Amino acid sequence: MMKRNVFARRTAVVGGALALALGVSACAGGSDEGSNGNGDESLGTITLGYIPGWTDGLSTAYLLEDQLEKMGYTVEMETLTEAAPLYTGLANGDVDVYPSAWPEVTHAAYMEEYGDDIEDLGAYYDGAALTIAVPSYTDIDSLDQLADNADMFNGRIYGIEPGAGLTAVTQDSMMPAYGLEDSYELVTSSTAAMLTELENAIAAEEDIVVTLWRPFWANSAFDIKDLEDPQGAMGDTESLHFLGTAGFSEEFPEAAEYIAGIKLDDAAYGALEDLVVNEYGEGNEAEAIDAWIEEHGDAYEGILTE
Repeated sequence: MMKRNVFARRTAVVGGALALALGVSACAGGSDEGSNGNGDESLGTITLGYIPGWTDGLSTAYLLEDQLEKMGYTVEMETLTEAAPLYTGLANGDVDVYPSAWPEVTHAAYMEEYGDDIEDLGAYYDGAALTIAVPSYTDIDSLDQLADNADMFNGRIYGIEPGAGLTAVTQDSMMPAYGLEDSYELVTSSTAAMLTELENAIAAEEDIVVTLWRPFWANSAFDIKDLEDPQGAMGDTESLHFLGTAGFSEEFPEAAEYIAGIKLDDAAYGALEDLVVNEYGEGNEAEAIDAWIEEHGDAYEGILTE
Protein backbone atom coordinates (compact mmCIF):
# COMPACT_ATOMS: atom_id res chain seq x y z
CA MET A 1 0.00 0.00 0.00
CA MET A 2 1.24 3.52 -0.73
CA LYS A 3 1.24 6.35 1.76
CA ARG A 4 -1.77 8.61 1.20
CA ASN A 5 -1.40 10.47 -2.13
CA VAL A 6 2.38 10.14 -2.29
CA PHE A 7 2.59 9.00 -5.88
CA ALA A 8 0.15 11.58 -7.18
CA ARG A 9 2.21 14.35 -5.66
CA ARG A 10 5.52 12.92 -6.91
CA THR A 11 4.16 12.51 -10.43
CA ALA A 12 3.15 16.15 -10.42
CA VAL A 13 6.65 17.17 -9.38
CA VAL A 14 8.33 14.99 -11.98
CA GLY A 15 5.97 15.88 -14.79
CA GLY A 16 5.78 19.59 -14.06
CA ALA A 17 9.32 20.41 -13.03
CA LEU A 18 11.56 18.65 -15.52
CA ALA A 19 13.35 20.80 -18.08
CA LEU A 20 14.14 19.45 -21.54
CA ALA A 21 17.60 20.96 -21.72
CA LEU A 22 20.16 22.73 -19.64
CA GLY A 23 19.09 26.34 -19.31
CA VAL A 24 21.19 27.75 -16.56
CA SER A 25 23.40 30.25 -18.35
CA ALA A 26 21.43 33.15 -16.94
CA CYS A 27 21.51 31.81 -13.38
CA ALA A 28 24.75 29.86 -13.35
CA GLY A 29 27.23 29.90 -10.51
CA GLY A 30 30.05 32.28 -9.95
CA SER A 31 30.46 34.88 -7.31
CA ASP A 32 27.81 37.34 -8.50
CA GLU A 33 26.97 39.78 -5.79
CA GLY A 34 23.38 40.39 -4.80
CA SER A 35 21.12 39.42 -1.96
CA ASN A 36 20.44 35.99 -0.54
CA GLY A 37 17.06 34.59 0.45
CA ASN A 38 17.20 36.52 3.71
CA GLY A 39 17.58 39.90 2.01
CA ASP A 40 21.22 40.28 3.12
CA GLU A 41 24.24 40.85 0.90
CA SER A 42 25.06 37.53 -0.74
CA LEU A 43 28.37 35.68 -0.47
CA GLY A 44 27.81 34.60 -4.08
CA THR A 45 25.42 32.54 -6.16
CA ILE A 46 25.53 28.73 -6.13
CA THR A 47 23.48 26.74 -8.64
CA LEU A 48 22.29 23.28 -7.58
CA GLY A 49 21.44 20.90 -10.42
CA TYR A 50 19.25 17.87 -9.83
CA ILE A 51 16.74 15.52 -11.44
CA PRO A 52 13.39 15.75 -9.59
CA GLY A 53 12.45 12.13 -10.25
CA TRP A 54 15.62 11.02 -8.46
CA THR A 55 14.48 11.94 -5.01
CA ASP A 56 17.81 11.47 -3.27
CA GLY A 57 19.06 14.52 -5.16
CA LEU A 58 15.74 16.32 -4.78
CA SER A 59 15.88 15.93 -0.99
CA THR A 60 19.52 16.88 -0.54
CA ALA A 61 19.17 19.81 -2.95
CA TYR A 62 16.56 21.41 -0.71
CA LEU A 63 18.64 20.66 2.38
CA LEU A 64 21.61 22.41 0.76
CA GLU A 65 19.45 25.31 -0.38
CA ASP A 66 18.28 25.87 3.18
CA GLN A 67 21.71 25.60 4.74
CA LEU A 68 23.66 27.58 2.13
CA GLU A 69 21.14 30.41 2.22
CA LYS A 70 21.45 30.50 6.00
CA MET A 71 25.22 30.83 5.50
CA GLY A 72 24.62 33.85 3.27
CA TYR A 73 24.73 32.46 -0.27
CA THR A 74 22.16 32.96 -2.99
CA VAL A 75 21.02 29.55 -4.24
CA GLU A 76 19.55 28.82 -7.67
CA MET A 77 17.79 25.48 -8.28
CA GLU A 78 18.06 23.96 -11.75
CA THR A 79 16.05 20.86 -12.76
CA LEU A 80 17.09 18.52 -15.56
CA THR A 81 15.77 15.29 -17.02
CA GLU A 82 18.89 13.18 -17.53
CA ALA A 83 22.26 12.52 -15.96
CA ALA A 84 24.24 13.35 -19.13
CA PRO A 85 23.26 17.05 -19.37
CA LEU A 86 23.65 17.35 -15.62
CA TYR A 87 27.24 16.10 -15.73
CA THR A 88 27.90 18.23 -18.82
CA GLY A 89 26.59 21.31 -17.02
CA LEU A 90 28.65 20.47 -13.94
CA ALA A 91 31.82 20.07 -16.00
CA ASN A 92 31.11 23.28 -17.93
CA GLY A 93 30.43 25.27 -14.77
CA ASP A 94 26.79 25.95 -15.65
CA VAL A 95 25.88 23.91 -12.56
CA ASP A 96 27.95 24.42 -9.41
CA VAL A 97 26.86 21.41 -7.37
CA TYR A 98 25.20 18.06 -8.08
CA PRO A 99 23.82 17.24 -4.62
CA SER A 100 23.51 13.45 -4.88
CA ALA A 101 25.79 11.72 -7.37
CA TRP A 102 26.63 8.02 -7.71
CA PRO A 103 30.18 8.39 -9.10
CA GLU A 104 31.78 5.19 -7.85
CA VAL A 105 29.75 2.63 -9.83
CA THR A 106 26.48 3.86 -11.34
CA HIS A 107 27.85 7.07 -12.85
CA ALA A 108 31.41 5.83 -13.33
CA ALA A 109 31.18 6.31 -17.11
CA TYR A 110 30.20 9.96 -16.67
CA MET A 111 33.07 10.47 -14.25
CA GLU A 112 35.49 8.92 -16.71
CA GLU A 113 34.31 11.38 -19.36
CA TYR A 114 33.89 14.52 -17.27
CA GLY A 115 35.83 13.83 -14.08
CA ASP A 116 38.76 16.12 -14.89
CA ASP A 117 36.37 19.08 -14.69
CA ILE A 118 34.52 17.91 -11.57
CA GLU A 119 35.47 18.23 -7.90
CA ASP A 120 34.38 15.61 -5.37
CA LEU A 121 33.09 17.54 -2.36
CA GLY A 122 32.58 14.45 -0.21
CA ALA A 123 30.29 11.48 0.39
CA TYR A 124 27.19 11.94 2.54
CA TYR A 125 25.72 8.40 2.52
CA ASP A 126 27.29 4.93 2.40
CA GLY A 127 25.75 1.67 1.21
CA ALA A 128 23.68 2.79 -1.79
CA ALA A 129 22.74 0.01 -4.21
CA LEU A 130 21.05 -0.66 -7.53
CA THR A 131 18.31 -3.30 -7.40
CA ILE A 132 15.78 -5.25 -9.43
CA ALA A 133 12.50 -5.62 -7.57
CA VAL A 134 9.18 -7.44 -7.77
CA PRO A 135 6.04 -7.34 -5.60
CA SER A 136 6.40 -9.29 -2.37
CA TYR A 137 3.72 -11.74 -3.48
CA THR A 138 5.58 -12.66 -6.70
CA ASP A 139 6.76 -16.28 -6.62
CA ILE A 140 10.44 -15.76 -7.42
CA ASP A 141 13.27 -14.52 -5.23
CA SER A 142 16.35 -14.33 -7.43
CA LEU A 143 17.46 -12.84 -10.75
CA ASP A 144 18.48 -16.29 -11.95
CA GLN A 145 14.80 -17.27 -11.93
CA LEU A 146 13.77 -14.58 -14.45
CA ALA A 147 14.84 -16.45 -17.58
CA ASP A 148 12.46 -19.34 -16.92
CA ASN A 149 9.57 -17.06 -15.99
CA ALA A 150 9.44 -14.53 -18.80
CA ASP A 151 5.76 -15.26 -19.44
CA MET A 152 4.94 -14.33 -15.85
CA PHE A 153 6.13 -10.78 -16.59
CA ASN A 154 5.08 -10.55 -20.25
CA GLY A 155 8.76 -10.39 -21.13
CA ARG A 156 9.15 -6.85 -19.77
CA ILE A 157 11.35 -5.18 -17.20
CA TYR A 158 10.18 -1.64 -16.45
CA GLY A 159 13.02 0.85 -16.07
CA ILE A 160 13.55 4.56 -15.68
CA GLU A 161 15.24 7.21 -17.86
CA PRO A 162 17.24 5.87 -20.84
CA GLY A 163 20.35 7.82 -19.82
CA ALA A 164 20.37 6.67 -16.21
CA GLY A 165 23.30 4.65 -14.90
CA LEU A 166 20.78 2.14 -13.56
CA THR A 167 19.48 1.63 -17.09
CA ALA A 168 22.97 0.96 -18.45
CA VAL A 169 23.78 -1.52 -15.67
CA THR A 170 20.49 -3.34 -16.19
CA GLN A 171 20.85 -3.57 -19.96
CA ASP A 172 24.59 -4.06 -20.31
CA SER A 173 25.39 -6.13 -17.23
CA MET A 174 22.39 -7.75 -15.54
CA MET A 175 20.44 -8.89 -18.59
CA PRO A 176 23.42 -10.57 -20.33
CA ALA A 177 24.61 -12.10 -17.05
CA TYR A 178 21.29 -13.89 -16.56
CA GLY A 179 20.57 -14.64 -20.23
CA LEU A 180 17.61 -12.26 -20.58
CA GLU A 181 18.46 -10.48 -23.85
CA ASP A 182 16.16 -12.62 -26.01
CA SER A 183 13.31 -13.13 -23.56
CA TYR A 184 12.94 -9.66 -22.01
CA GLU A 185 12.59 -6.07 -23.16
CA LEU A 186 13.82 -3.27 -20.92
CA VAL A 187 11.08 -0.64 -21.14
CA THR A 188 12.52 2.82 -20.42
CA SER A 189 10.79 6.17 -20.11
CA SER A 190 10.93 7.92 -16.75
CA THR A 191 10.94 7.23 -13.03
CA ALA A 192 7.35 8.45 -12.81
CA ALA A 193 6.22 6.10 -15.60
CA MET A 194 7.94 3.14 -13.96
CA LEU A 195 6.27 3.89 -10.65
CA THR A 196 2.89 4.15 -12.38
CA GLU A 197 3.37 0.67 -13.83
CA LEU A 198 4.42 -0.65 -10.43
CA GLU A 199 1.47 0.95 -8.64
CA ASN A 200 -1.02 -0.34 -11.20
CA ALA A 201 0.38 -3.87 -11.13
CA ILE A 202 0.28 -4.07 -7.34
CA ALA A 203 -3.27 -2.68 -7.26
CA ALA A 204 -4.29 -5.48 -9.63
CA GLU A 205 -2.10 -8.05 -7.81
CA GLU A 206 -0.19 -8.73 -11.02
CA ASP A 207 3.47 -9.67 -11.35
CA ILE A 208 5.95 -7.03 -12.53
CA VAL A 209 9.73 -6.50 -12.60
CA VAL A 210 11.15 -3.00 -12.11
CA THR A 211 14.54 -1.35 -11.77
CA LEU A 212 15.01 0.38 -8.42
CA TRP A 213 17.71 1.56 -6.04
CA ARG A 214 18.38 2.09 -2.36
CA PRO A 215 17.96 4.52 -0.70
CA PHE A 216 14.66 5.44 -2.37
CA TRP A 217 11.27 6.20 -0.78
CA ALA A 218 9.44 3.72 -3.05
CA ASN A 219 11.02 0.79 -1.22
CA SER A 220 8.90 1.54 1.83
CA ALA A 221 5.88 2.96 0.00
CA PHE A 222 5.29 -0.22 -2.04
CA ASP A 223 5.00 -3.85 -0.93
CA ILE A 224 8.06 -5.06 -2.86
CA LYS A 225 11.21 -7.13 -2.47
CA ASP A 226 14.64 -7.01 -4.07
CA LEU A 227 15.61 -10.03 -6.16
CA GLU A 228 18.82 -11.72 -5.06
CA ASP A 229 21.77 -11.14 -7.38
CA PRO A 230 24.04 -14.20 -7.04
CA GLN A 231 26.31 -13.04 -9.88
CA GLY A 232 26.66 -9.50 -8.58
CA ALA A 233 25.59 -8.15 -11.96
CA MET A 234 23.97 -5.02 -10.49
CA GLY A 235 27.31 -3.92 -9.07
CA ASP A 236 28.72 -3.28 -5.64
CA THR A 237 27.28 -0.93 -3.07
CA GLU A 238 28.59 2.62 -3.28
CA SER A 239 28.50 5.98 -1.56
CA LEU A 240 26.44 9.00 -2.56
CA HIS A 241 28.53 12.12 -3.15
CA PHE A 242 28.22 15.85 -3.50
CA LEU A 243 30.02 16.87 -6.68
CA GLY A 244 31.10 20.39 -7.57
CA THR A 245 32.36 22.01 -10.72
CA ALA A 246 36.17 22.21 -10.84
CA GLY A 247 37.45 24.97 -8.58
CA PHE A 248 34.30 25.11 -6.45
CA SER A 249 36.16 24.82 -3.13
CA GLU A 250 38.50 27.66 -4.13
CA GLU A 251 35.63 29.97 -5.08
CA PHE A 252 33.32 28.96 -2.21
CA PRO A 253 35.61 27.60 0.56
CA GLU A 254 33.10 27.98 3.39
CA ALA A 255 30.37 26.24 1.41
CA ALA A 256 32.73 23.44 0.38
CA GLU A 257 33.84 22.87 3.97
CA TYR A 258 30.25 22.75 5.17
CA ILE A 259 29.15 20.36 2.40
CA ALA A 260 32.07 18.02 3.14
CA GLY A 261 30.84 17.67 6.72
CA ILE A 262 27.37 16.36 5.84
CA LYS A 263 27.03 12.67 6.78
CA LEU A 264 23.63 10.98 6.94
CA ASP A 265 22.79 7.56 8.33
CA ASP A 266 19.76 5.52 7.28
CA ALA A 267 17.45 7.09 9.86
CA ALA A 268 18.39 10.68 9.05
CA TYR A 269 18.37 10.17 5.29
CA GLY A 270 15.10 8.21 5.36
CA ALA A 271 13.40 10.94 7.37
CA LEU A 272 14.71 13.65 5.03
CA GLU A 273 13.40 11.97 1.88
CA ASP A 274 10.10 11.00 3.50
CA LEU A 275 9.40 14.53 4.68
CA VAL A 276 10.38 16.24 1.40
CA VAL A 277 8.77 13.73 -0.94
CA ASN A 278 5.87 12.21 0.95
CA GLU A 279 4.76 14.19 3.96
CA TYR A 280 5.01 17.74 2.60
CA GLY A 281 5.32 17.35 -1.17
CA GLU A 282 5.83 19.78 -4.02
CA GLY A 283 5.84 23.44 -3.09
CA ASN A 284 6.35 22.79 0.61
CA GLU A 285 10.01 21.76 0.58
CA ALA A 286 11.12 24.58 2.89
CA GLU A 287 8.63 23.46 5.53
CA ALA A 288 9.83 19.88 5.10
CA ILE A 289 13.43 20.92 5.73
CA ASP A 290 12.39 22.91 8.81
CA ALA A 291 10.60 19.83 10.16
CA TRP A 292 13.61 17.63 9.44
CA ILE A 293 16.01 20.00 11.19
CA GLU A 294 13.72 20.15 14.21
CA GLU A 295 13.73 16.36 14.43
CA HIS A 296 17.28 15.61 13.23
CA GLY A 297 19.23 18.70 14.19
CA ASP A 298 22.05 16.49 15.45
CA ALA A 299 22.30 14.35 12.29
CA TYR A 300 25.72 15.84 11.60
CA GLU A 301 27.84 18.54 13.17
CA GLY A 302 27.15 22.12 12.21
CA ILE A 303 23.51 22.08 11.07
CA LEU A 304 22.24 25.66 10.92
CA THR A 305 18.84 26.20 12.50
CA GLU A 306 18.43 29.90 11.64
